[in-house]
Amino acid sequence: MCKLSAALLLFLAAGIASAQTSEEHINLDTPTGRIAGTLQLPAALEGKPRVALIIAGSGPTDRDGNNPLIPGRNDSLRMLALALAGEGIATLRYDKRGVAASLAAGPTESELRFENYVEDAAAWIARLKADPRFGAVAVIGHSEGSLIGMLAAQQGGAAAFVSIAGIADGPSTVLRKQLAGKLPPELDKESERILASLEKGTTVDQVPPALLTLYRPSVQPYMISWFKYVPSERIAALTMPVLIVQGNTDIQVAVAQANGLYRAKPDATLAIIPGMNHIFKHVRADPALQAAAYSDPSLPVSPLLVKAVGDFLKKVD
Repeated sequence: MCKLSAALLLFLAAGIASAQTSEEHINLDTPTGRIAGTLQLPAALEGKPRVALIIAGSGPTDRDGNNPLIPGRNDSLRMLALALAGEGIATLRYDKRGVAASLAAGPTESELRFENYVEDAAAWIARLKADPRFGAVAVIGHSEGSLIGMLAAQQGGAAAFVSIAGIADGPSTVLRKQLAGKLPPELDKESERILASLEKGTTVDQVPPALLTLYRPSVQPYMISWFKYVPSERIAALTMPVLIVQGNTDIQVAVAQANGLYRAKPDATLAIIPGMNHIFKHVRADPALQAAAYSDPSLPVSPLLVKAVGDFLKKVD
């Protein structure tokens, strides 16, 4: 893999940023409220450009890639949309239900299910397929949005799927790995008891106070709905072209996860981006630098990411 100099990265990023584009704000009406989205359009709509639905990651991450729990902005998803518009590819990014401008559409925590996110994404795919301005409709899922995107792409009949920093392991497996060695023996035993129950589809009434943040009763139904889906199994079932992208300085999702997805879907295209972190920026795998990047919108998204995704989508029919 080649390494680009900082000067060259800035030069390429400047070219991306200068690309002309336009925005259009649209809404998706659902039984529980409106979900807000932004269409990013190439400056000149020649013919019917390809369009990609961009799905954000976990938590209250908004359509631009920002999280209110983290100070400042990184604008990663917005920058990706702008860069793809410069490549002649339209995109639609949106605030998931319960997030930012789609806050009112969110159900109570105890009523939320993982499938709600999948159904919303599939509805956006249908909306884009019905829009006469566009050609092929693809899906780009980031982090947790990768799994949502896999399911929605299959359900909605998308023409292609792109996973960026998606995991291959099941969510409960990932949670076990994250907790390994971090809990005292008694709490570790209780955590395993609760996880095993949720994996079987059964909620747990008795949760130790120290574990309530993670396993509070109101979030358990969502966890049960989420645990049912193993990304490596779901990506293997996709019949459309697939691109798997992973940065090698991502300290949240390891390259091993991308390799796991690729093993499950060996006819996919795999792109490991040197020096790219979880939010598409070129940052060394240093915790302090990584944390700072999440609050620095001056850092451009990786031109190598834009090229990998753009080249892949341009081949989609």
